[in-house]
Amino acid sequence: MSSAIVPTYARVDLTFERGDGCWLTTVEGERYLDFGAGIAVVSLGHSHPHLVETLALQGGKLWHTSNLFQMPEGERLAKRLADASFADLVFFANSGAEANEAAIKMARRRHYVDGHSERYRILTFEGAFHGRTLATIAAGGQAKYMEGFGPKVDGFDQIPITDAAAVEAAITPETAAIMIEPIQGEGGVRVVSPAFLRALREICDRRGLLLIFDEVQTGVGRTGKLFAYENVGVTPDILTSAKGLGGGFPVAACLATADAARGLTAGVHGTTFGGNPLAMAIANAVLDVVLAPGFLENVARLGLLAKQKLAALADAHPHVIQEIRGEGLLIGLKTRIPPGDFAGFARGQKMLTIPAGDSTVRLLPPLNISDSELDEALRRLDSACVDAEKAADSAKAAA
Repeated sequence: MSSAIVPTYARVDLTFERGDGCWLTTVEGERYLDFGAGIAVVSLGHSHPHLVETLALQGGKLWHTSNLFQMPEGERLAKRLADASFADLVFFANSGAEANEAAIKMARRRHYVDGHSERYRILTFEGAFHGRTLATIAAGGQAKYMEGFGPKVDGFDQIPITDAAAVEAAITPETAAIMIEPIQGEGGVRVVSPAFLRALREICDRRGLLLIFDEVQTGVGRTGKLFAYENVGVTPDILTSAKGLGGGFPVAACLATADAARGLTAGVHGTTFGGNPLAMAIANAVLDVVLAPGFLENVARLGLLAKQKLAALADAHPHVIQEIRGEGLLIGLKTRIPPGDFAGFARGQKMLTIPAGDSTVRLLPPLNISDSELDEALRRLDSACVDAEKAADSAKAAA
């Protein structure tokens, strides 16, 4: 039977009907170890009891009223995020792309209210991924996402991640902000050096620019801190978060200092669904777990342990794995075979991984995985590497 869904996804022929923690079960009853977590979304695993309880409780009370009325759960969530970060103010949305759109508008509007409407351009970096809207694909700058959608939205300038001198040279009198992912997730789990991020902060301070961190993938504990900027000691003016913030429920946030956000006043920006009671209750439940004593420290411990074990795996299979990348539980395996092929070999071992750019496969398990589940993942990855090696040997023999 043909599908009525627009065919924009090359879906794997797997259908899951339930999940429990790090595990997904297909309609046929096969269990898969989930190291994709819905592309870093299912931050606390599938069917987490606290999230399920919160969903049922809030779902039985109130789902949506619109932002024409007070949102107590949203006020609570915003205060918790602000108290746990650099931010003074938070704008809630539904997706990472929407949070990034809010950040872009916030930066432009901030210069506009200061009498500098000419300052609207955002400096971004090659290999970035900021979303799928017309503005955010322009911000990301990757031709494969922009092809066929008409002229590129104006206002974005991309340069390679090189050095401070290249950044200085790219800044013009029209530049409003610099936007960067502390770790390029879709781009191949490429960690941006702390020295480069510190240089960006210094340049922004000196040139009167706003620094935007896209932490849609790195945020909410993924790197062992609530947000990745804490790992490098560089504080942005604006930060975007989504994915893991709702533990699987669509919710996003744009965090900012009061100064950066002062151009966004009543009526300037908005959303119908963003900040609704159901989303806010669930995001608060996620923070209940992530901000509990010892949780983030354990993520950092697991991330270090995983990288140590994966380094040994790479040593054992040098013809399959070239490099281990990442921080915390945002880990990349740069492979010597196409990442889609490696993900296929992993699925053959009943394990889910996420292909990315730069010949990289992402490992993005729920943040509350156990040590034993990590060991099981390494066993399955080892078997996947063996399968890849056997396939390569067979191909050579056939040739």
